[in-house]
Amino acid sequence: MTASTDRRGAALAVLCAMALMIVLDSTIVAVAIPDIQRDLGFSEAGVAWVVNGYLISFAGLLLLSGRLGDLIGAWRVFLAGLVVFTLASALCGFAPTAGLLVAGRFLQGAGGALAGAVVIGMIVRLYPTPGAQARAMGIYSFVQAGGAAAGFVLGGILTEAAGWTWIFLINVPVGVLVAIFALRTLPREPAPGLGRGLDVAGAALITAGLSAGVYAIVQTTWPLGLVAVLLIAAFVLRQSRATEPLIPLRLLARPWLLLVNATVVLVFATGMGFQFLNALYVQRVMGFDALGTGLAFLPTPIVIGLVSLFVAPRVTARFGPRPVLAAGLTLLLGGLLLLGQTPSAYATGMLPALIVMGLGVGITVPPIIMLAMAFTAPSDTGLVSGLTNTAQQAGGALGLAVLAATAAAVSGPNPTVDALRTGYGVAFHVDAAFVLGALLLTLLALPSARPDEVSNYLLNA
Repeated sequence: MTASTDRRGAALAVLCAMALMIVLDSTIVAVAIPDIQRDLGFSEAGVAWVVNGYLISFAGLLLLSGRLGDLIGAWRVFLAGLVVFTLASALCGFAPTAGLLVAGRFLQGAGGALAGAVVIGMIVRLYPTPGAQARAMGIYSFVQAGGAAAGFVLGGILTEAAGWTWIFLINVPVGVLVAIFALRTLPREPAPGLGRGLDVAGAALITAGLSAGVYAIVQTTWPLGLVAVLLIAAFVLRQSRATEPLIPLRLLARPWLLLVNATVVLVFATGMGFQFLNALYVQRVMGFDALGTGLAFLPTPIVIGLVSLFVAPRVTARFGPRPVLAAGLTLLLGGLLLLGQTPSAYATGMLPALIVMGLGVGITVPPIIMLAMAFTAPSDTGLVSGLTNTAQQAGGALGLAVLAATAAAVSGPNPTVDALRTGYGVAFHVDAAFVLGALLLTLLALPSARPDEVSNYLLNA
């Protein structure tokens, strides 16, 4: 193994460590919500902002963060985001009031957006060849998918053993270590600088539009959703007139990019919705406590890790991302249909469904990220990476809002266990409809290029 290979591997480890911090934060908090609500005196509606504050600032700033990475250097934006995320985690852990905790969560989301927006683009530049990129994306996908599921386990352990504050404080020593290694390993690539121009008006419009859109989804405030649509439409109009647009219209005019990101939205609506929905099902219907819920999820990240590290990269490199993505989505569909049967026993009912879901997620995530970044010129990797991350977050918000509303509507007020079971069963089938939509897009709309053909397309574009 050469020194160059060692350095690339170390840089990939740093990028994945930050990605792990970000994705863990999206699920580790869920298990601790009841304790946070009790200790800080949140209302039933107010405690949702512990999740929503992070989600709104994260999604709203992703595109701007990706563009900043292209202009001033992805490594600078990554480090800035890491510092903000780490300091905000300390604020959350030591917050004495509900208001300060929510403020810390907004800052965490901003730091996560800065760092997370450039991670995929940096990995693509580190590993430009199809085979190496498939392996790197397998590792990244394991961190993304497995880390999200493992957040329930870690959240349960920390909450039970040390208290909810440590779900935030654990980020502080980890963030310091990641920063030290980032300074030593991340490549300092040349960047044109802000003198090339940053579309400030466009940045304000898209940040406000995305933030309003995510807020409308998570709070089911549909009039604000209309405002979000108008803001995003104004952003597109601005891009057509700006000298240095935040998103060049040549990218927005590519049906390929829009179709892939529509598929990303549906996939991540499925994944995030499944995780939160199943956590509630296991606790409220099957009677598991916080730690038991985390342990019940443990088979899923194990399967995801094995598949995304050792299976997905090989089959993607051999057959191309599209057929592998279709196979993964088919497994996801099967797993959700099993969950839709609302199993009562863990070993004979829930566990098989979790294993099938783990197989599906492990196979699905690496090729869909490769497809999302496939036709991207080097100068646009930060921007397209931010766009893909925005699609992920918007999909997660959509899945959470739609499935939670479905389960609540079917279960009714003050539901019995049987009513909850029925509500969650219907919601699992709605989640399966998300997968079916992604599968149809994959089979009918996405091209069937192999990885080497994707690379050749980019070189000749």
